[in-house]
Amino acid sequence: METQMAVANDKVARRWSSGKRSQRVYNYTIRRPVLFRLMSRIVWGADVRPLYADIAALADLAAGTRVLDVPCGGGVAFRGIEGTAGIRFVAADISPFMLDTARAEAARRGLSDIEYVQTDVARMPFADSSFDVCVSYNGLHCFPDPAAAVQEMARVLRVGGELRGTVVVTGGSALSAAAIAKFQRTDQFATVGSAEDLRECLTGAGFVDLRLDRQGAYVVFHALKSG
Repeated sequence: METQMAVANDKVARRWSSGKRSQRVYNYTIRRPVLFRLMSRIVWGADVRPLYADIAALADLAAGTRVLDVPCGGGVAFRGIEGTAGIRFVAADISPFMLDTARAEAARRGLSDIEYVQTDVARMPFADSSFDVCVSYNGLHCFPDPAAAVQEMARVLRVGGELRGTVVVTGGSALSAAAIAKFQRTDQFATVGSAEDLRECLTGAGFVDLRLDRQGAYVVFHALKSG
């Protein structure tokens, strides 16, 4: 009930739950790296190969690793865990449409050991220190309060746990700024901050060893939860 109320009160969550054409287009393009790279180069001024490299690195996780993917979207991270045995993978998203899309993607890839959870990222139903790794690809700019989301990700990570992901930021080209404004106007993006805002969010949540690779209006980030 609480999550359903969060969807009702969050216009971006409602949009991503609608299954409209824009959400289907996003799922279509991000599953096709060549197409997504081309669009990202034009719109965000970024080479997003590091996004796909980061996803591919999930295959190196040791058996027993507990992974949280939030927001999981349509399951883009699943391409990195094919053939990976023994990890616990939880796909979480506030959008039932995205969770259904992720389930279909998992079935297409033959993945059956994934747990799906509909939740508001700011109030996740997981105990403290539940996960070793949290991934958040292209998600922070969709949250109304990215700092609260990062704080919650820190809570559910164990000490020394890793947060990794990607996010659209301000400070890019005029085209990037126009795209951000359009996506905010159409309720596809919520709060879009700068790369420095992201750094402050991470350090404020207790993350250390920050690595932020910014290209244009796009950042790939990694951080560890401090003790």
